[in-house]
Amino acid sequence: MLMNTNMEELYLEAEADIKNNNFAEAFKKYESILYDEPHSAPAHNSLGWLYKTQFDDYAKAENHFITAMKGDPLYPHPYFHLAALLMDMERFEELNTHLVKCLKMRTIEKSWVYGRYALIEEQKLNFEEAIRFFEKAILSSQNDEKIKDYKQDIERCSMKIEIKDKHDNTHR
Repeated sequence: MLMNTNMEELYLEAEADIKNNNFAEAFKKYESILYDEPHSAPAHNSLGWLYKTQFDDYAKAENHFITAMKGDPLYPHPYFHLAALLMDMERFEELNTHLVKCLKMRTIEKSWVYGRYALIEEQKLNFEEAIRFFEKAILSSQNDEKIKDYKQDIERCSMKIEIKDKHDNTHR
């Protein structure tokens, strides 16, 4: 749902407050926006980010991200933040379901989704599968910097395979 001009200005001021570490001011502005426009996806997303990063209140953060997605299903930012929250909480099954949804979203870069699948597999120590997803991320990306990052991710997983093999071959 789109915000009116006054709310857009207030939102931009709040975003500037975030950049300047004025979290209390930003928080008040987002709350004010939601008072006037309770379905504002950007305000819910940013409030969710504050709850996650400044208060470590994952339940409130998750609620705001979900509300933002309902308010504007094409607004991509809450999808990214919810994925990070689910990863932090090691809620991999829910994250997997979320990523399936993200793959269908036209406003979400597919290479990012494959990169997240790869990180799940890496976290589970399934390094070969992680590499396969990082390769899919490379194939679906047109951003040279991101491709370099994915190549580094593959190198990291390859190194972990060597370490894992070394430890699997020692019988201590």
